[in-house]
Amino acid sequence: MREVLVGLLLGDGHLETQNQGRTYRLKVEHGEAQRDYAEWLFQLFRPLCAQATLYEKEKHGKKYVGFRTRSLGTFRFYAQQFYQNGKKVMPANIGKLLTKTGLAIWYLDDGSRKSNRHTTYIIHSLGFSRKELMHVARILTLKFKIRATLHRQKQRYFRLYIPSDSAKQFRGIIGPFARKFKSMELKIGNTKPKK
Repeated sequence: MREVLVGLLLGDGHLETQNQGRTYRLKVEHGEAQRDYAEWLFQLFRPLCAQATLYEKEKHGKKYVGFRTRSLGTFRFYAQQFYQNGKKVMPANIGKLLTKTGLAIWYLDDGSRKSNRHTTYIIHSLGFSRKELMHVARILTLKFKIRATLHRQKQRYFRLYIPSDSAKQFRGIIGPFARKFKSMELKIGNTKPKK
């Protein structure tokens, strides 16, 4: 659960407080098309939730599903690592926090293939600074033997790019998770593991 939480906080998940940081709750929301993935996440965190099923909502003509946990002191440590002055940041200790599971969840939340013709991968990490992403790129190399570079997006933003020379290694980490969900299979392409 902790490893998945780290991946979610790098991606689309976020922590909310209603009492000046004494306790936090995790909020996770995905489009209806990713319901299978959202349901899996919900079942993982269900012991911490008051709700019995995913909630459903519609916003700007699009349907979403998601869940919120109860507000718990358990999340305070992660909020202190991932937020500064209410803004999400890359934790200084991300090298200790990030595991293969966390990396896979981050990719499922925010990743894509460059295109159907390419074997390269992108993590759309636009919320983090260039300096933060350079730090995590070094971690990916040191910890997982994955080379990552930064691509500029819209002048001000950067995203992580996994080039073809590291694609196989990266796919070996994310593939087992992506294949669990019909909605996520396109994120890894048609390459199937060798028997």
